[in-house]
Amino acid sequence: MTLLSVRDLRIGFGNTQAVDGLSFDLEAGGALGIVGESGSGKSATALALLGLHGEARIEGSIDFDGLELTGASEDQLRAIRGAGIAMVFQEPLTALSPFHRVGDQIAEVYRLHTGATRKAARERAVEVLRQVHIADPERRARAYPHEFSGGMRQRALIAMALACNPRLIVADEPTTALDVTVQAQILDLLDEVRTATGAALLLISHDLGVVAGSTDDVIVMRRGAVVEAGATDQVLVTPRAAYTKDLLAAVPKPSPARVIQGGPLLRVSGVSKRFRKFTAVDDVTLDVREGETLGIVGESGAGKTTLSRMMVGLIPPDRGSITLAGADIARRRGRSVQMVFQDPMSSLNPRRTVGESIADPLRLIGEPAPRVKIEALLVRVGLAPSHYDSYPHQLSGGMRQRVGIARALAPSPRLIVCDEPVSSLDVTTQAQVLALLEDIRLERELTMVFVTHDLAVLRQIADRVVVMHDGAVAEVGDVAAVYDQPQHAYTKELLAAIPVADPIEARRRRALRRVELAGAGLSGSGLAGAGLAGTGLAGTGLDGAGLDPEPLGATQPE
Repeated sequence: MTLLSVRDLRIGFGNTQAVDGLSFDLEAGGALGIVGESGSGKSATALALLGLHGEARIEGSIDFDGLELTGASEDQLRAIRGAGIAMVFQEPLTALSPFHRVGDQIAEVYRLHTGATRKAARERAVEVLRQVHIADPERRARAYPHEFSGGMRQRALIAMALACNPRLIVADEPTTALDVTVQAQILDLLDEVRTATGAALLLISHDLGVVAGSTDDVIVMRRGAVVEAGATDQVLVTPRAAYTKDLLAAVPKPSPARVIQGGPLLRVSGVSKRFRKFTAVDDVTLDVREGETLGIVGESGAGKTTLSRMMVGLIPPDRGSITLAGADIARRRGRSVQMVFQDPMSSLNPRRTVGESIADPLRLIGEPAPRVKIEALLVRVGLAPSHYDSYPHQLSGGMRQRVGIARALAPSPRLIVCDEPVSSLDVTTQAQVLALLEDIRLERELTMVFVTHDLAVLRQIADRVVVMHDGAVAEVGDVAAVYDQPQHAYTKELLAAIPVADPIEARRRRALRRVELAGAGLSGSGLAGAGLAGTGLAGTGLDGAGLDPEPLGATQPE
């Protein structure tokens, strides 16, 4: 039975045609994935289903269970939202009110659509929090969003979506900002929700690995139009469209092993760092060899960002030492070591042109910053000389990251530390930035530290890898050895959670994770009323606090 039927959908914003002639059907209880890069029209489609498209022009037909949503009144759409179609947004911190308790927000949605009493609504909020595997839901319902970790906030959004028993759940990039293990948990939970409740799932993502094991059918979009559609197993295994093949080709792949002959350039010796009562980095010792790319991997809270900032002298260690070519890193800042940050939008001054921002490191070390030199750097990172006069908001995410790389290169450093430089980028843009970093490293004979939570990316670019867990080094070694024969249980867990674009392999890994959970003491579906408290998950990386290693009040720096 067809639950959602979209025919010749067209969505326009001013002179931009965001969606151009989209048609598809979604069966009751089915799962459909929509994939594509930023600007492909995925999110515009999702918002149109709920009438949240603002001032956009909408043409075509959206039929949900016999009700035409295109042109529907606000009262009709309000009745559908939550009760018929529920949305799980990409960023839960913007979707949840910071001023209200999580349980109260879920209860309010339930009361709005059912007219239930306050007591019944509170009980329903606790019930759905339990269903999404948040332990001690009575206590957690009284917490505020900032007291939840990222994975728990996303679970809370899924709980809110479940509150009114919707027939369709629309998940718009629900795992983009999450660590690899938490991402796997959220995808497993969405699959469990669909199986247990019979709700249909529309899963939107730019990551082929996200939709591979979670959908029956997939639509590939580019610039508002469908380039390929069909069964997920067929589209991702034997794609017909050149664009689909390009997306699959951009998925990170292992790089050839290199022999690194250089001695230690950066030495980290017994370094520790605390923030109030929280130990972010705990007695870390490691070397970065000259000419290599050292990868540092771990989940949020592992300590990798704190360590990377100490490596470039942005924050001092409480104990231990960090030296670059034998000198304290505090004396080498600026000229010898530079950093590429995760979010270039927040690291670039929005009121200054990108050319001026690139020139800053040169001015800080007392060197001239002629426009011709900055324009040459812009060209080297794949931008145009005219971008010198552009402002950050005028550039795409990938272009801003190229500006960040150009700024890091400006003073000709010996070492570049990259902190999650591709985590928010589409797969093709990500591949382009990774290729750029590798080309520049070889061209300038640079040494690089690459910090990420994405093991697939790390395997493509790194020579050696350091696995961090709870502020300490869990494992270190050549990339091939660590990936093929991991020694630490935490490393094995990270590797098992890597999303893959092969649907058969993705489903196999999900089945293995479920077997491991069952072996750890979890029997039956959480949606049948089973919580995780006391299930013996300690030691599996899933601590029972919502299948997420961060506890209540977890707002520590990484």
